[in-house]
Formats: sequence, structure tokens, C-alpha cells
Amino acid sequence: GGRFPLLIKLIDAGKRLSLQVHPDEDACKKLPGAEPKTEMWYVIAAKSDAEIIAGLDYRCTKISFIDTYSTPAVEKCLQVSRSIPGDAYLITAGTVHAVGEGNLLLEIQQNSDTTYRISDWGRVDTNGKPRKLHVNEALECIHFTHRTSSKISGVVGTADHNRKFPIIKYSKYFRVDDLRLANTWTDNTDGKSFHLLTTINRPIKIVKNETETEIGIGRNCLIPAAFGGYRIEVAPNAETTVIKTVI
Repeated sequence: GGRFPLLIKLIDAGKRLSLQVHPDEDACKKLPGAEPKTEMWYVIAAKSDAEIIAGLDYRCTKISFIDTYSTPAVEKCLQVSRSIPGDAYLITAGTVHAVGEGNLLLEIQQNSDTTYRISDWGRVDTNGKPRKLHVNEALECIHFTHRTSSKISGVVGTADHNRKFPIIKYSKYFRVDDLRLANTWTDNTDGKSFHLLTTINRPIKIVKNETETEIGIGRNCLIPAAFGGYRIEVAPNAETTVIKTVI
């Protein structure tokens, strides 16, 4: 029972999204109504000049960030990476981040809507007014001593056999695998966790006993923990990418 632990989104960024941060459990104790949020991004597709912002540059200090967050110079404080399909990013709570223009991402996150906007890059609405920022709250959340890269490099090449690549293996909130399937994949929930399957580039069929269900491209399939054994059927002569999430 209770609330489902995850939210799954597809983000199609027609423009650069705001610079923001989410709180961890400790920050939530100081911020009434806040809920912690760790998330991950999987790059489905990206324009050639698309970028991902995830984390602070090693040269950035708290003082330099506060001095520049409302100016274009803040970009010197940020870790900026070129978007490459198949790459992923673990955005732990307390990590400053933004989705760049031209990205199509799968986002898997804790079920929380708490977001603190630091900068909206100077944009204003049709009335000439900027969106509300949450700088004081954000400063309570940002992990200024954390400089580890959030990027997880993706799979290179294709194969004529099934492959499984762990993307997120040790997070206490979710575990994520990149399945590259050339033929039938057999799996089992074992009563431990639901399996959440997201199709990336081709449709699949979920088969149990004599029943099969087709899942189109870019769709999610939630398989309950009590489901037990099942098969994923894929089209022949082509590699199919499926992102599998469990808790």
C-alpha cells in the first residue's frame, strides 16, 4: 500500500530548462513541506549541440556561486557535458542541474515534486515578469563539497546476443539496467520488486504463458512484483533497447 515510490517522465526539452536543485533528507528537516528527490536521466536522443548540466565545476566555491547564479557567468561554476544518446546521469539530491535544449530524456525519480529553482536564465513571461526563484531554499540543499561527475557513459556498439548493462546499481531508491536485446529475454520478478520496463527504440512484447501484450516505442510497462516469470519478445535482426527499473 501507500504511494508509488517512483515517477517516470519523458522530457522533450525544446529550450534549456531552469537551473535547479532538489533536497535530501537532511535539507528537508529545515524546509517545511519539502520531500527528498534523487533522480536519473537517460539520454534517448539529442541534437548535435545539446548539453547536460549536472554538478558544480571543481573550481566553483560557494561564494563564487552566490556571486554569479543570477548572471551568465554562473556557467563557469557548472559541469557541462555534451549529450550523447545512451549516456545517463545520476542526479543525487543536492546536485545542481539543468536539461539543455535539444534533449529527449527518460527521467526516473523518487516520487517527489520538491524543486528549488536557482536561475531561469533571465527569461520572463508574456507580462515581462520572471518566474519565481527559490534561492534561499536551494542554498540549504546544494552539496558544495560534492564534485564527482554525475555522468555514466553509455553502451558502445551492437551485438547479435543479449546484453545487460547496469546503469544505477547501488542507489537505495532505484536500480536501473540498460537491456540490449537481440532475441528473447527471460526474467522473473521473484516477488521482490515490480519491474518497470521502458521501450527506447523498438516495440516489444511481454509474454506470460499464452498471453502477450505489445508495448510501443517510448511506452512504460509496469509488471507487479507478484507477476513471476515472463519473457520479452523482440523483433529479429535488430537490437532493441529496454530500460529496466526496480527498487
